[in-house]
Amino acid sequence: MAEEITYNDFERVDIRVGTIVEVAPFPEARKPAFKLVIDFGPDIGTKKSSAQITVHYTPESLIGRQVLSVVNFPPRQIGPFRSEVLTLGFEDENGAIVLAAVEQPVPNGRKLM
Repeated sequence: MAEEITYNDFERVDIRVGTIVEVAPFPEARKPAFKLVIDFGPDIGTKKSSAQITVHYTPESLIGRQVLSVVNFPPRQIGPFRSEVLTLGFEDENGAIVLAAVEQPVPNGRKLM
């Protein structure tokens, strides 16, 4: 378990829901990954993310899927790609990533409470 934090610490992490609208292979990545474009609604807009999720997902299965992402980290350069948000997931028993998601559809851009 990580170090204990306060509720104020948690509030500083801006986790939002968005819908994946574009997926492309990312062959330049060190580990197999996709380049995602995620729509976070009119206030935030679309953002790009690199995600190592190729074990459980295909590009076709990702389009239209709502995902959770941290939107207030600084952008990160990953090879030739600039990742603007961190898409969240959990490792399965083999270390492959399973996306964190909402159970019911919610408007893009809504904040995790």
